Amino acid sequence: MNKDKPVDQNDALKQAKADFAQVRNEIDSVDQQLVDLIAQRQQLTAKVGVLKATLDLPLYVPEREQALIAKNRELARQSDISPDLVEDVIRRIMRDSYANQDRTRSQVSLSQSKRVVVIGGRGQLGSLFVRLFKQSGYPVEVVEKDDWDTSDELLSKAEMVMVAVPIRITNSVIKKLTKLNKDCLLVDITSIKDAPVKSMLNSHCGPVLGLHPMFGPGIENLAKQTIVVCQGRDADKSKWFVELLKTWGAKLALVNSEQHDRLMAIVQVLRHFSTVAYGYHLKEENIDLDKVLELSSPIYRLELIMVGRLFAQDSELYSDIIFSNKENIPMIKRFLERLLTLLQMLESEDKQAFAQLFNDVSHWFGEHSDEFLQESNLLLAKASDIRT
Repeated sequence: MNKDKPVDQNDALKQAKADFAQVRNEIDSVDQQLVDLIAQRQQLTAKVGVLKATLDLPLYVPEREQALIAKNRELARQSDISPDLVEDVIRRIMRDSYANQDRTRSQVSLSQSKRVVVIGGRGQLGSLFVRLFKQSGYPVEVVEKDDWDTSDELLSKAEMVMVAVPIRITNSVIKKLTKLNKDCLLVDITSIKDAPVKSMLNSHCGPVLGLHPMFGPGIENLAKQTIVVCQGRDADKSKWFVELLKTWGAKLALVNSEQHDRLMAIVQVLRHFSTVAYGYHLKEENIDLDKVLELSSPIYRLELIMVGRLFAQDSELYSDIIFSNKENIPMIKRFLERLLTLLQMLESEDKQAFAQLFNDVSHWFGEHSDEFLQESNLLLAKASDIRT
């Protein structure tokens, strides 16, 4: 009876190491192919950007993006790999694709006849719109505070004037715009809307449009960025600019100016106020941030990131937002009253009341709770990926 030759452990170990090195080399080769394919795709999206500009097509088309994601998820299922993984990769590539298309659009020599003036066009947000107008071929002039004495003729010939100055001086600037051409479109881009829109209607007899870009000045392009649109007067005469915003890739949300300000009391003012209060509390407690981060779960780290993000930005901007409308004070007071209600439950150890309140709020959120849970899981996965 023949016995199998004993396997030499050293030989087996050497073979395993050789196999391991070979597999790693193959992975490196596949990675190189992925990079080459991404580069090839980027070259194609650059051409798409030029063609979109030539054909005046929007940067972002929701239906096209949704179709691509659905198609690639199905391909992933057919290949027995995670559709979520493929979607994550495709979304990241598409985000870069929008930026690439936006850059290449400027290669197209376009010429538009409407003369645009941006007041505050050297500021962070104003300069973004100046760049976008220029990329689309519009002749753009900028007026700053030192230019007022020589700007009358320029403003009188403008076919659109955009006010892109800090909130605290927006109304005072608008009040100076009484000599615009009657067909000139007057637009503001502040984060409050009712007072500026009313001020524009009082100062100017022509078309008026209030905008609130729901993003900071650090973005590269408007793809998938939300802009709130509040019609003031003569909506038909502002239609060309609304369509231009869509071409730039923006998602538009139409509300009236009063509704906008009521909603912003929650979306912006209360959120920023709460964030400032939380950051202030951490500072006064003299928390060791490095140790907190070391012990943090991904979700708390993400929450802390959003707090730190606010304090990395312009204090004057957030002061303007929070102090812009004293009608927000009752909202903040009601929020503080509800915090005290929860604190009283904690002090009295009334877990039953707390649980009932929790369930009531959960019921109010309804199906959005599950939706937000899934979205947050994706965000947490990404937060874990970038954590060092």
